[in-house]
Amino acid sequence: MSSNVINQVAYLRTSRQFPEELHQLSVESNKSYIDVANAVNSRTIGIYPQNRPAITGNIFFIKNQRQQTLRQVYTFTSIANPIPTGFALSGIYQVSQMYGTYTDGINTYGLIPGSSVAIAGQISFYINADSITFIDGGGTPTVTSGLIVLEWISNV
Repeated sequence: MSSNVINQVAYLRTSRQFPEELHQLSVESNKSYIDVANAVNSRTIGIYPQNRPAITGNIFFIKNQRQQTLRQVYTFTSIANPIPTGFALSGIYQVSQMYGTYTDGINTYGLIPGSSVAIAGQISFYINADSITFIDGGGTPTVTSGLIVLEWISNV
């Protein structure tokens, strides 16, 4: 474990003594609120929306600049056509994570992210300028439904 981390695990005290004097109570209440807000805001937010991106809570510090990540889910019932991402690669900093699964109605299979080369028996996908493109390696089960999760680092 590294001792040179930006933040430690979010810690929220489980008990606190509140003074009876009104001014000191106000100070302690304000401090308590800040402690709660800091602990809550330092976690990853588990929201996976389909129609618009959600802020993940993950923060990247690339080039010593704070950058937020966004997440969106894309569903599909066929790999015949690309899926529009709703953003252009030129308009974001970088895709940080991409993963997905699909089913043939009986079994569930994993998609291989980041490959534009056909792999026998596998379905892979990659992001081009503004869409998700599938590559079928042949011999794969028929897709009845699937989903892909993309997370990307914003420019701001």
